Amino acid sequence: MRIGLYGGSFNPAHAGHRHVTRTALRRLRLDRVWWLVTPGNPLKDVRALAPLDERCVQARAVADDPRIVVTGFEARIGARYTRETLRYLGDRRPGIRFVWIMGADSLASFHRWKGFAEIMRLMPIAVIDRPGFTMSPLSARTARMFSEARIPEAEAGALASHPPPAWVFLHGPRSPLSSTLVRARHRDRDRGAAKHDDFSGGSG
Repeated sequence: MRIGLYGGSFNPAHAGHRHVTRTALRRLRLDRVWWLVTPGNPLKDVRALAPLDERCVQARAVADDPRIVVTGFEARIGARYTRETLRYLGDRRPGIRFVWIMGADSLASFHRWKGFAEIMRLMPIAVIDRPGFTMSPLSARTARMFSEARIPEAEAGALASHPPPAWVFLHGPRSPLSSTLVRARHRDRDRGAAKHDDFSGGSG
């Protein structure tokens, strides 16, 4: 079994997440991708974070694919950092070939993650191209540190079988969507609805 792990706040999940996932399923020849809906990202402000159960329900509706499994199990095992999750899965599912999946924007700041070098050595990593991040992440600190571990894009289908450290950068069609953009659109829509209500009038 070859399973991709795609972690994030999914606040909210959107079509861009599904696009990245389906790209990974096809290009990496994966059997499943697990969406790991995190309790909270230590590098981000969690004050605007929707409840975990709510984000999981919404993510399942967006995923709409039997190959995508949505789980919030990190909260149950008390994992705060990615390396804790990967250690847990590696110890308990030694027969599964896991691949960590992330967007190119995450690679640009990956050196800020707790134990980023250990993560690189725990399992293979696939980096999916994102608008505005096609070139800059490849000169990022992590990319330079592990430059010799990068495999050719043409060999992406074999990534799950590579002993870590091993990573690949996948180019291709990119989705401009982000959770930040989706939340902003929702706020604008809600403001518009509020203004409509204010001016809709009525004799009372």
